[in-house]
Amino acid sequence: MTAAQSTGSGVPPSSIRYQPDERPPEALAFGLGLQMAILQIAGIVLTPAIVIRAAGLGEPYLSWAVFAGLTVCGFSTILQANRVGRFGAGHVLLMGTSGAFIAISVAALREGGPPLLAVLVLVSSLFQFGLAFRLTWLRRVITPTVAGIVIMLIAATVMPILFPLLGDVPDGASPLAAPLSAGVALAVFAGLALRGRGVLRLWAPIIGVVVGSTIGTLTGIFDFEPVRNAGWIGIPTGWPGLDFSFGASFWALLPAFVFVTLIGAIETIGDSIAIQRVSWRRPQAPDYRVVAGAVAADGVGNLLSGILGTVPNTTYSNSISMTELTGVASRRVGTWIGVSFLGLAMFPKVAALFLAIPGPVVGAFGLALIGILFSLGMHMVAKDGMSLQKAVIVGLSFWIGTGFQARAIFPDALEGFWGVLLDNGMTAGGLVAILLMVFLNLTGARPKRLRGTLDMSAGAKIEDFLRAQAGRRGWDEGSTSRLISAGEEALLTLLEGGAPGEAEARQLRLTARTGRRSAELEFVAAAGDLNIEDRMTMMGDRPEVPDESEISLRLLKHYASSVRHQKYHDVDIVTVEVEGRS
Repeated sequence: MTAAQSTGSGVPPSSIRYQPDERPPEALAFGLGLQMAILQIAGIVLTPAIVIRAAGLGEPYLSWAVFAGLTVCGFSTILQANRVGRFGAGHVLLMGTSGAFIAISVAALREGGPPLLAVLVLVSSLFQFGLAFRLTWLRRVITPTVAGIVIMLIAATVMPILFPLLGDVPDGASPLAAPLSAGVALAVFAGLALRGRGVLRLWAPIIGVVVGSTIGTLTGIFDFEPVRNAGWIGIPTGWPGLDFSFGASFWALLPAFVFVTLIGAIETIGDSIAIQRVSWRRPQAPDYRVVAGAVAADGVGNLLSGILGTVPNTTYSNSISMTELTGVASRRVGTWIGVSFLGLAMFPKVAALFLAIPGPVVGAFGLALIGILFSLGMHMVAKDGMSLQKAVIVGLSFWIGTGFQARAIFPDALEGFWGVLLDNGMTAGGLVAILLMVFLNLTGARPKRLRGTLDMSAGAKIEDFLRAQAGRRGWDEGSTSRLISAGEEALLTLLEGGAPGEAEARQLRLTARTGRRSAELEFVAAAGDLNIEDRMTMMGDRPEVPDESEISLRLLKHYASSVRHQKYHDVDIVTVEVEGRS
């Protein structure tokens, strides 16, 4: 089925040309992969350059750190795309050096040099593995709403860096050089993205960059000198080693590294949810096995960064925007991105050519992609539902994060450890979102639990359990019946989603949080085969008579105000919300 064909399920067709499990022509996959690698290499190279020069270290270590960073990003991008066991998302998630670590990496280099930085990155990566393999523990905190907030804050954090690039031209350049090159690049990019078809739409980013760079050459702002001075082939030496002395500096800096690593993991969670939303023709519920794999692969990248002695890496959200823009989500593209990084690491002159792209052109390109990224974050928040509580969390988190990023909130009061953490808008806003979500969970209705076996005999126990919970809150008979019916249909749907012959062996835990106007039921069971949200999406609003397997789904959709199904490697978690009244 092509993207132009109807899904036949009430779901509007998407613009996806190739899904992750489909294989486009190799030339197309290679071209898109090389394009994405080329357009992101500047960010990957500039992050260690900023860190190392700010710390006052020399060019030999900078050359090694850039080479090691490109190598790690190449390997981890390939791992993300191809998924080995529980490592990797199986989607196009581009990996790059992390700007969130700039401040604390500079502090580590000043305190103990590259060996101390290396061991701090290595040790903090272990916490990321723990999060990846125990993601269920944080499911009520790191929700799609929190992930969407972090995605929007990434855009808000990057935009102040992009705006100065729009006017970044050499001294003595024509006053028209910057607005002309940036404006033409953005106009070509936007025009082809909005109205281009086929090949033109796929190559809109690189065409915009080429045309903008041509204008930059004509106006004299394209500097070819670094390209002439760079060598053709070279692998630098200078591995800094690891400092396992675990001195006072290590223990003083470790908490900051761990916290920023976990914040980076939240960014990866947001990116891995967002890439799933833009990679399939038919909308699908986020698969948290994919999310856990993305975080684990991110941890592998940080582990390798520590071993090789360079700054940590993380997922780059631009790959989400590029996937939505091009309509190509095939894993082959991710593989070619990684291969391109590995190749560019060994060809300094090629990397120098793309680093010489004028700042206004780079700024225009980033402006377009980050704008798309911000809208994706908004979509994630809206998709998760917008209650009053969530509106408060979104509003406070976003604007507090933006305020800290702009240094408009108590700029003189924050020093030391907290000053390093809260200087980044994504870190500050993400921390606020997490704290507010924790507060919301702690002050909510006290949960009651029921344990048993996932089989038909559980129905009577669930009915008695839910009737008692509704009675405690004084629900009327109609609301109580709706709550019980929703619980029964959720049970039947879970039974239908299990593998044949295995339902009797699956354990069930039901947690009920009942208030005066609503109740939340959380069913936790051993992993089955199907996702209830996906089945509801495929069912859509078809008017025809449903088959027998859809009856429970349709009834559940009728009784519940919302249904969310989170699939992990070992468990299914189905959350059902039901409105009621006293």
